[in-house]
Amino acid sequence: MVNDPKQIRDRSTLRADCSRCAALCCVGLAYAASADFAFSKKAGVPCPNLQPDFRCGIHSELRRSGFKGCTVFDCFGSGQKMVQETFRGLDWRSSPDTAAKMFRVFPLMTQLHEILWYLAEAIESGPPEPLAGKLVQLEEETERLTSLGPEGILGVDIEAHRQEVSALLMETSGVVRKRFKKSKKKLDRRNADLMGAELKGSDFSGVDFRGAYFIAANLRKANFTSADLLGADFRDADISGADLSMSLFLTQSQANAAIGDCITKLPAQLDRPAHWAKKPRDF
Repeated sequence: MVNDPKQIRDRSTLRADCSRCAALCCVGLAYAASADFAFSKKAGVPCPNLQPDFRCGIHSELRRSGFKGCTVFDCFGSGQKMVQETFRGLDWRSSPDTAAKMFRVFPLMTQLHEILWYLAEAIESGPPEPLAGKLVQLEEETERLTSLGPEGILGVDIEAHRQEVSALLMETSGVVRKRFKKSKKKLDRRNADLMGAELKGSDFSGVDFRGAYFIAANLRKANFTSADLLGADFRDADISGADLSMSLFLTQSQANAAIGDCITKLPAQLDRPAHWAKKPRDF
């Protein structure tokens, strides 16, 4: 997918570093008792599993303890950005007067970092001018927004910014996928309901799966080369042996939500989830 090695973006700041955060996701976010969480928690209330050092007391047992949702969440590095830069080293425990504002800023910063992740990938795909220049300009503008103070970030019209970015990402996707000669109907599967579908070994190269539902689908050995997966729901989807290495806009959160194995191919920027099978799954 990358045409020019010089286009590769440094996304290290867009990867979560919990050691430099203050467990913002464990406190600021709410969750409801479900298959993903063993019990409900209100926003702004520390999770009972949170330790004094901001570490999770059951981190290695999260899935077995009923907290699969925690292993799927990804802040795209917004947590450490906020603690270290936006709030200049303060945290909600030592500076409780900043807690409410911190928890309001966190989801906004997370969205901005997610946008930066997508823009970096779009630029890496090597689009032609003037599209490439527009993407770089939006990347720079988004970086500027992440550097604002708390009040500045709270004043950002995130929805308007996302819409502007979305239009360029869609255009980039079209450029990357245009070399595939499938019918328009086969290439456009946006928001498709594929929950529980048997799709083993399918060739999805060049298909637009934005917002598609792959929940619990059998996607073993499927080929997702240049498939647009932005916002696709991979919860409990079996992607064992599948090739997603050259897919578009796949995130760590999506990979974490899926079921894979040691031969599942992921984009270079993503880590292989710890819960995936260490041996090839039985096909």
